Amino acid sequence: MKFNPNLPKELEEAKEMFIIVEGKKDYLSLQELGFKNIFIINETGKSLYEKIEQIEEKAGKRKICILTDFDKKGKQLYLLLKAELSKRKVKLDNKLRGILLKADISHIEGLSSFMKHIKNQ
Repeated sequence: MKFNPNLPKELEEAKEMFIIVEGKKDYLSLQELGFKNIFIINETGKSLYEKIEQIEEKAGKRKICILTDFDKKGKQLYLLLKAELSKRKVKLDNKLRGILLKADISHIEGLSSFMKHIKNQ
């Protein structure tokens, strides 16, 4: 992993956004970092399109950041969500996603551990 000195600042700014993650571990990792507006997309019980409607309602006017993992499944989900949300004219912000990608952070669930490790150096 490569540490980007802007990462803590970017994480702080991203806390204002509505964040979409894949699962519970991703949610817990972001929650540990102080994020409040997190939506788990892979919870069962609703179709993807129902979830997208929920995201639209819950996000309101906030920018949305799709933080799915950078593995094959996560990238496919990201592209699908991005396409659907863009059709609905939702404000997407992918700056944090780009920074995490450059930092070689491939799984969101590891982000809080990574940040703790950085702080302790």
